[in-house]
Amino acid sequence: MEKKKIEKGSVQETLLLPLYGRKRAMEMYPGNFNDLDCQRIYNEVEIDYNRKGIMEKIGAIMAATRQYDLASVCRSYLKNHPRACVVNLGCGLDTTFSQVDNGQARAYNLDFPDAIAVRNELLGERERETNIACDLNDLSWFDKIDFRPEDGIVFFASGVFYYFKTEQVKTLFAAMAEHFPGGKLVFDATKKKGLKNMLKTWLKDCDDNIGVYFSVDELSELKSWSSSFSSVIRKGYLTGYRPLDKRYGFVLNTVFKHLDKSCMCQIIEIRFK
Repeated sequence: MEKKKIEKGSVQETLLLPLYGRKRAMEMYPGNFNDLDCQRIYNEVEIDYNRKGIMEKIGAIMAATRQYDLASVCRSYLKNHPRACVVNLGCGLDTTFSQVDNGQARAYNLDFPDAIAVRNELLGERERETNIACDLNDLSWFDKIDFRPEDGIVFFASGVFYYFKTEQVKTLFAAMAEHFPGGKLVFDATKKKGLKNMLKTWLKDCDDNIGVYFSVDELSELKSWSSSFSSVIRKGYLTGYRPLDKRYGFVLNTVFKHLDKSCMCQIIEIRFK
């Protein structure tokens, strides 16, 4: 089969970067991470993307760990709501649903039209999965979700809200809580200091027009956004969702040695009333 060529600087390349991280994490630390989809996709495309050094390893570990964390929350929610909707906000080429699918849940993958076009080409729609092209800030996408309160709904967003203005996030979260009672939202975030660190490291080679804005320093501020929030909690990005065996513990020590802990990301879970 002829491989699909991905051009440097294209939308396709941007969407492949998180998959590359998970692929590298599986290669470096087999047994700690599991995402067979990312390996399959990279076998079908042709792209020159090989970064070396400690930052490449850290990026790979963080990309894979983030997916593991978000999948853990979705999997836990599905234990009590097996027929729930699982909604991937800003999905790109993420395939978390395939790792949590219980055979009953329904998945919705949301992203901008150009991203959904790439997803349709490389992944297509799968059983009980629907791809929706939209702007998350245009709340009309709410009506495209077949939400049944008795079944439940869980939303997750991976590396998405950093690029939103805080008022946009506030408006979106409050509206979601009103429209989807009993649901749950999980996403990754960092503190203000972490945003500055992102610009100096992970985003230093990106277009100057790309900015990061949303951060969470105090949970109390986020809790005040809506009376429809039942609970708001956060856990450590790298240690909050999995037991540490010796090998993975060594990996984390390597990460902590090279990163300022105050800049580390966190996972935030919001439960709707």
